[in-house]
Amino acid sequence: MSDWTLLALVIALSLALIGVAVGLVLAGPGAARARHGRTRPQRSSFRRGEREERERRAAVIINPTKFDDVARVRAELTTASADLGWAEPLFIETTVDDPGTGQARQALEEGVDLVCPLGGDGTIRAVAVALAGTRTPMGLLPKGTGNLLARNLDIPMGADLAPALRVACTGRNKAIDVAWLELDPAEEPATDDSGQAEEPVEGPPVQRHPFLVMAGMGFDAAIMGGTSEQLKARVGWTAYFVTGFRSIFIKRFRVRWSIDGADQRTVSARTILFGNCGTLTGGIQLIPSARLDDGQLDGVVVAPKTLIGWGSVAVRVLGRSEKDGNELIRTSGSVYTVAVDEPHPVQVDGDVIGEASRLHVSVDRQALIVRVAGV
Repeated sequence: MSDWTLLALVIALSLALIGVAVGLVLAGPGAARARHGRTRPQRSSFRRGEREERERRAAVIINPTKFDDVARVRAELTTASADLGWAEPLFIETTVDDPGTGQARQALEEGVDLVCPLGGDGTIRAVAVALAGTRTPMGLLPKGTGNLLARNLDIPMGADLAPALRVACTGRNKAIDVAWLELDPAEEPATDDSGQAEEPVEGPPVQRHPFLVMAGMGFDAAIMGGTSEQLKARVGWTAYFVTGFRSIFIKRFRVRWSIDGADQRTVSARTILFGNCGTLTGGIQLIPSARLDDGQLDGVVVAPKTLIGWGSVAVRVLGRSEKDGNELIRTSGSVYTVAVDEPHPVQVDGDVIGEASRLHVSVDRQALIVRVAGV
């Protein structure tokens, strides 16, 4: 293998892990199927004194676009619920106008014990808006193509939803952080993101977009926004590689930023990411220090100038090195502000929400309860 061939391979890995990281992982093929059939029943996290005489009931917020036969899915989950001693779930479908937030609020009004989004990361994010700050837990039924939050929480994935439902109904509660990205009021996106995620949450003086996994500005958002649905339908998640290679030398932009009110050195970046969790498909750690429940966000500035710089980024990520340099800067804090000279694409949990030149990113510590496996 020639030096140039080896370098090209390293660059490809770099793109997959950094430039394509969010889009690729959120849209990548499902994994973790080996656990199916081996999931042991988990003891309920409810204390005996807290049990109610009535049957417990879950609400399932279904994204119908993920299934060819929604009626069959409902029947399977009803049977699985009965096997666990739970009542028939309350099924509510998402719509283009409301991909989950309103449905989750309706479920809370019905007094359910658990709310389970059944869809991809966008559905999970929309439901999280309604559940954040409440004591009603979320049970993940991952049915997207990436499911990065579920991966970080070790939730079973695959065609059979029963193992994930078992974790949702009988697992333990875990409080995780909810992160928020705010755009300058004058720069609210003109693009139509209906059907991708919930409408932005109104909150003075700006609109706030929640995320549970990652948000970013620049290269990563440009890749996701520039990859056609037709290409993804033909070749799947590898479509992001095509866009990534075409965009490898997207123009760097000057980033003026602060962490918890402290100004940082201005950098020229190809992308800036904010992670609530940091493990990607295959156990690769883009942000080794990221934790879902620490009340901190982890910021990553990716700024390679050359092909060799991209290779350096790849080596550090693949080697799980925590050493940074000019090409890769990793930080942590609870509040980030970002200002750039010209508007650039912005994404939250893989959904491109438009372009902006100023961002404010913050986190609510342990605002959302999710069900995970364990006693």
